[in-house]
Amino acid sequence: MATAAVNKSPGNAGTKRRFKLWMMFIVLFMGWAAYTVFGQMQQKEETVLRMSAIQSQIDASTKQTEELKRQIERLNDQEYIEQLATKDQGMVKQGEQQIFSD
Repeated sequence: MATAAVNKSPGNAGTKRRFKLWMMFIVLFMGWAAYTVFGQMQQKEETVLRMSAIQSQIDASTKQTEELKRQIERLNDQEYIEQLATKDQGMVKQGEQQIFSD
């Protein structure tokens, strides 16, 4: 019986050593995985912020484009051109007199 106890002891030491190495490997791997996940989460947040800034620029450009399209449509209207000429440019039609008000 004494020999059986002696034989188990060296086997247990090797098993414990392998278990400790295995646990150390798992802990190191989990630490690396956590570091990677948090780094990627941070990059995702930065990307979302950049994307929202770019989206707001796109929205502003779209709004400006629509406004310019409306202005082009209005410039094709003869009455609007006459309004611009009389009010902004101070032009008058033939036979009309311009009235200045102070």
